[in-house]
Amino acid sequence: MEHVILVNEQDEAIGTMEKMEAHRTGVLHRAFSILLFNSKGEILLQQRALGKYHSGGLWTNTCCSHPLPGETMEAATRRKLYQEMGVDLQPTFAYKFIYRATLDHDLIEHEYDHVYTGFYDGEPAINRDEVADWKYMDLVLLREDMRLHPADYTYWFKLIVEQGLEIRSVSHTS
Repeated sequence: MEHVILVNEQDEAIGTMEKMEAHRTGVLHRAFSILLFNSKGEILLQQRALGKYHSGGLWTNTCCSHPLPGETMEAATRRKLYQEMGVDLQPTFAYKFIYRATLDHDLIEHEYDHVYTGFYDGEPAINRDEVADWKYMDLVLLREDMRLHPADYTYWFKLIVEQGLEIRSVSHTS
């Protein structure tokens, strides 16, 4: 069983809990979201596998998950990016925020989400257990599609986009 790191509102670790129990009870825990951009400024999206424990089939940022107890965020982000997308690089921390959302299957996401960015021009080698599909998307088109079809995207990714995707400017400089 996978465990998550429970945190307080100052992002200080206060314990651990089994992942599904944390999502059933809605306790605040540490998570991360990775956004990779190519040289055209497009964002690499993944469509979550249909069999995921929540938000299956929805489009979202390049990779998202939880660090394991005792694991640094740097190690966790690199591990999961490679595990889900087959991309081996170290993303850069951008910012963090707290959100709470009721999701499908009676689960609650209450996460202290650490947002990371990076630059990647390649084609990912997706893990089909985690990812159904992928695509690069222009940010203007993404915002328009998200406005027209909000139910196609994960809750946390919509929050990141609503925050302005200001992280794009730190992901790649020419």
